Amino acid sequence: MCAVAAAHGISDEDKQRMLEGGYLQYVGLGATHMLTGYDHLLFLFGVVFFLTTFKDVAKFVTVFTVGHCITLIFATYLKITWNYYLVDAIIAASVIYKGFDNNGGFQKHFAMASPNLLGAVFIFGLLHGFGLSTRLQQLPLGDDPVAMLGRILSFNVGVELGQIAALAVMVALLAAWRKRPSFTRFSYAANLALIYAGVYLLFMQLHGYQHDVNPDGFRFPTEEHKHIHEDMDIKNSTDPTRNKL
Repeated sequence: MCAVAAAHGISDEDKQRMLEGGYLQYVGLGATHMLTGYDHLLFLFGVVFFLTTFKDVAKFVTVFTVGHCITLIFATYLKITWNYYLVDAIIAASVIYKGFDNNGGFQKHFAMASPNLLGAVFIFGLLHGFGLSTRLQQLPLGDDPVAMLGRILSFNVGVELGQIAALAVMVALLAAWRKRPSFTRFSYAANLALIYAGVYLLFMQLHGYQHDVNPDGFRFPTEEHKHIHEDMDIKNSTDPTRNKL
């Protein structure tokens, strides 16, 4: 269960590979990171769920991409970071938001129209990019500004390639599903599942944050409370870069 909270983590193996490799290694890492990023994929699934034309898909995905490129590139280059569990918790909240919006939650529960969809996707794109940045900054990007920018851009290219691959599968599956009567019957349930998945991810990230800042504040002895949290060394959980902003 806790492996989900670590889905965005940069493993020690990846860190070593980045030390030994070049820009292509960063491209590959970016693509892998996107394709294994449950929260990013779930949010994108929610964004394209009811989009039926290529024009609409391209418009919303472009806005999301611009948003996450801005924060991924600039936050990483300027070394702006924050506790990545909290950032990922906010990203999980974006999944909840999209499922709620897709099910007409604003109209049903608040008697109001949904907030501007493109604006919301752009804002969440900024947040998702910041989440990617906090993870990328776990890597030794070097002190040479030009080389560092090259690594950041390479990682970003990989993220976009992974996103395109994931979207191609999502859009194809949704297009095929819309032709079946079950789409109308189960679209509400699918987005309800999206909300539940977001809630699950939210609590997992908050649990990871609590474990990170207060490892002894649990009912179980530390040695018995072992979870697969990425980069969560209980005895060395005071990485000062986690809480910078």
